[in-house]
Amino acid sequence: MFYRPEEGHGLPHNPFNAIVTPRPIGWISTRGPEGDNLAPYSFFNAVAYVPPQVMFASTGAKDSLAALQASGVFCVNIVEAAALEAMNATSAALPRGTDEFLHAGIAKADCASIDCPRVEGAPAALECRVTEVIALKGRDNFLIVGEVTGVHLRDDCLVDGRFEVTRFSPLSRLGYRDYAVVRETFELTRPGET
Repeated sequence: MFYRPEEGHGLPHNPFNAIVTPRPIGWISTRGPEGDNLAPYSFFNAVAYVPPQVMFASTGAKDSLAALQASGVFCVNIVEAAALEAMNATSAALPRGTDEFLHAGIAKADCASIDCPRVEGAPAALECRVTEVIALKGRDNFLIVGEVTGVHLRDDCLVDGRFEVTRFSPLSRLGYRDYAVVRETFELTRPGET
């Protein structure tokens, strides 16, 4: 099958977001003029090592976008399998100004390098300063890039000096309403490496 997106795919469900999988979920927390906010974004990833940078994309001018534009900061909370229901609860379409931490019963903690809440007990949290908000092609599509200014790692996820993902089983987004959990890993050496 081949299709041109502008002409449509003719399928009962759009295959685009099922093609690029699995995708990590950025559980983005912000603090803005209307209060604290927490929302999951499945168009999220790390994009550079030095300085460390992350990005996520928002379809629609959501509360997270308004808050980080006002404050200049956001925090990426890494989602573990055990937080599936809580993460899903924060994806609800709630009235502007609703605190999703309270709505979903999630404990919050303060960030150390920025004025922003984070998910207490998350396996990892990345405190970020906004470096760019880019309006993308299409209606209300935005790309947010941030420089990581602080990193929280949960102690039980550190094993022999490594951040061990099998200790918390990251949750990832597939297509449609499908998710996956990372429970198994393997190592692979690149050609020429020792």
